[in-house]
Amino acid sequence: MDQAGIENAVQQQVLKATEMIESQLDAEIEKLDHMDADEMEILRQRRLDAMKKSQNQKQEWLAIGHGTYTEVPGEKEFFTECKKSKKVVCHFYRDSTMRCKIVDKHMEILARKHIETRFLKINAEKSPFLTERLNITVLPTLALILDGKTKDYVVGIQ
Repeated sequence: MDQAGIENAVQQQVLKATEMIESQLDAEIEKLDHMDADEMEILRQRRLDAMKKSQNQKQEWLAIGHGTYTEVPGEKEFFTECKKSKKVVCHFYRDSTMRCKIVDKHMEILARKHIETRFLKINAEKSPFLTERLNITVLPTLALILDGKTKDYVVGIQ
């Protein structure tokens, strides 16, 4: 098959896929056009319930400290905070390291934008057990924690 034949075959496949998607959209629009008042009310109520649930979840997160970038004073508090939230990003830092201060500024911004995640920082020098257990040797290091388990690290400024 030559280049023109290949291009023609690709065009035909794209055209078929587009027609299939278009027919699915048409069917969905047709379904919405023929909904009666009861079905519309059920749809509206489901959407309202989803919005209420989302707002309640957001209020819950804000109540436990999401939306802020908080320093954890010790290792015990670190574990307590990690148990409260599903998603946690913890910055291990040292005061004397300039790069840690740069990461601090960015973490502050991210904490306000991503309410669904708890942003913490802990002084690596004051938490030797935790830094050894998590094998943290380079600062700054971000520990990415999901459901109380460390899933990944961002080591240094990358």
